[in-house]
Amino acid sequence: MTIPASPAQRAAAAGLIGGRPLAPGQRRRLDLNELTTALTIRGPALTPGAVAAHACGRRLAEKARARAEQKASGDRLRHQLQARAEAWPEHVRELVEPATAFARLHSLGWITRILNTSDPDALLNQAIEVAGRLPRPGHRIDRRTLVPGDPHALDGGPLPALVLALAQSSGTTPRSAWARLGVDCDDLLGGLIITGVTPKGWRIPPNATFTVPPRELAEIAWESPPTAGTWVFVTENPSVLAAASSQALVDDTAETPRVICTAGTPSQVECAAIGALSDVGWRVAIRADFDPAGLAHMRALLAAAPTAVPWRMNAADYESVAQHGAIKLRLQESDSPWDPHLAPAMKAHSAHVYEEDRLPLLLTDIAAGAPVASAGQHLAADTSHSRHGAE
Repeated sequence: MTIPASPAQRAAAAGLIGGRPLAPGQRRRLDLNELTTALTIRGPALTPGAVAAHACGRRLAEKARARAEQKASGDRLRHQLQARAEAWPEHVRELVEPATAFARLHSLGWITRILNTSDPDALLNQAIEVAGRLPRPGHRIDRRTLVPGDPHALDGGPLPALVLALAQSSGTTPRSAWARLGVDCDDLLGGLIITGVTPKGWRIPPNATFTVPPRELAEIAWESPPTAGTWVFVTENPSVLAAASSQALVDDTAETPRVICTAGTPSQVECAAIGALSDVGWRVAIRADFDPAGLAHMRALLAAAPTAVPWRMNAADYESVAQHGAIKLRLQESDSPWDPHLAPAMKAHSAHVYEEDRLPLLLTDIAAGAPVASAGQHLAADTSHSRHGAE
């Protein structure tokens, strides 16, 4: 410190600086522990920081206090989340992963956002309640029923965004994020994305891609295929359909792509509409991502379309591209009834594999107009229907 020139200031510090008296302007290095001991004689709450804050006219440790208060509030939210998560159904606990949920929300900035709302506890409680009502894999629910008594509670604002963040379904459009969770927003938007297959009586330009909304799918009737036994390919992700359509535009020798995309978890209406394709003579090849949701999609589609065949969805297909990961997959043989070896293989690798990882092979099948059997040969279009005919 520098000894002040003012006699009054020097008098105020009398007894706080050890050693011989110093003249104005002279400097001396002080030990803060010794200074703290000397200050507490004047008052037990005095510290060097308190003296400095008083001298500067600032509140003592304002930032430290704010950090401490925010940490205490964050700890309260963490305990609230962990305690309420105990009542969640098992499928929701697997989806949210309560042990890591708070850290994930914190890394995304959600804890600060929650604390900045007018009632943080109420917002988190409501999000926890909504998450607890999410449907089991393979089932669907109307979003307007997730908040009893308030059908528009999830139309916008922090609540729906927080629910999606909790369920690890943010990072995409809200409609797609809800669809991934098995939640329908309405019966006018969404539905099946289609190219190469036409509802009965519809006039669609050749090679056009279009969407049939849930309202129309509920009473769907399909046009018959150009020849009996023509294949239609059902995928989970729009990227497959988009790539197939683009490929057909540049390859005049390729078959007309006939692809239907569920864009996530198919609803019961969508599954029934896909099952109706077989009634008018189409052969149906279905697939999805190699993850628990994808397996649930397959089970739902095979239940609605029992003559459909799994398309590049067996254990060998998975293991040909799967890496060893760290995802804890709670799967049993019954989760992949078309191939009992698939679910154990996924559990052993602890990793997901997505349709985009197999895109070149999928496009080859679509261009050829038939899926590949386990032996590596394309199935003939007139082969008799068999649910397990292609793996």
